[in-house]
Amino acid sequence: MASGHFHVEAALLMLPLAMLVLNKGGGGSAAGAVVPAVIVFGDSTVDTGNNNQIGTTLRSDFPPYGRDMPGGARATGRFGNGRLPPDFISEALGLPPLVPAYLDPAYGIGDFARGVCFASAGTGVDNATAGVLSVIPLWKEVEYYKEYQLRLRAHAGAERARAIVRGALHVVSIGTNDFLENYYMLGTGRFVEYTAAQFSDFLVAGARRFLLEIHRLGARRVSFAGLAAIGCLPLERAENMIHGGGCVEEYNRVAREYNAKVEAMLRGLRAELPDLRLAYVPVYDTMLDLVTNPAKFGLENVEEGCCATGRFEMGFMCNNEAPMTCADADKFLFWDAFHPTQKVNRIMANHTIDICYQQGLL
Repeated sequence: MASGHFHVEAALLMLPLAMLVLNKGGGGSAAGAVVPAVIVFGDSTVDTGNNNQIGTTLRSDFPPYGRDMPGGARATGRFGNGRLPPDFISEALGLPPLVPAYLDPAYGIGDFARGVCFASAGTGVDNATAGVLSVIPLWKEVEYYKEYQLRLRAHAGAERARAIVRGALHVVSIGTNDFLENYYMLGTGRFVEYTAAQFSDFLVAGARRFLLEIHRLGARRVSFAGLAAIGCLPLERAENMIHGGGCVEEYNRVAREYNAKVEAMLRGLRAELPDLRLAYVPVYDTMLDLVTNPAKFGLENVEEGCCATGRFEMGFMCNNEAPMTCADADKFLFWDAFHPTQKVNRIMANHTIDICYQQGLL
């Protein structure tokens, strides 16, 4: 991996994250004292259950989703066999091991004061992306963030609420659906309006506006994930069978170009807003390392998902009636045709924590 080296060997990856973080934090003081909450924006890579509460077909609140959750099988609406990166990050910082979804009625503002997720599976930076599967657009995630802050002030007082928001680690993971569910699916017409390079520029401008807005609302620590090697998702490989089922290089090239533009945009924002600590997380590099060096991470299959055939099933097609679901998801990079396993989510969380330390967010 070229830029964001992931130094920890496979054995270390499976250590409890809290141990890694507290060791780095030094002095024995819990990192939780420094970061009062984890606040999450984005798509299915980080949605901890908001889509359960809205009128969309893009859901995962049924088995076998959640079959490897701590404490026993529980389908929470997370797109995976267990926890997602924000859950591991939260636990690492001495906060609860699950980040609650803002729309989940089982949780209240007392819970959200320590962690909250506004993300919605299927959404994107482009509002048109959310329209494809009737999910929560990014602007609405920001509206929920504003509402949350009003509730937080009523709960904790204005001064404490402000301190929680300013001290919180804001985790942002978004963009894949803009390309794979919007631009390349053709239905929204964006492919007529823009070349792929122009669409990347449009998305980066939208991401910049989003970051400026949450900064205006008080966010001061933000990790922003780049795109993964989206051409290597099992669904894209399956659709590339005419070329032998390999990664779709066009999609990977577009992801790399988009990521370079995101990095440049983030550099500009850091210069413009010196009080904003902003980390870029190079997910592409980590995923490519997993795909090309699976044995290093104890993986045996990096081409198909664990659920059903692993080639095209996700959401309702990944269900308990589907045959062929694997016995041990820890041997797989992907849980379904689109989403990583809990094991890989832990690796991604470790990487995010590493980057946040290196870039001064923690």
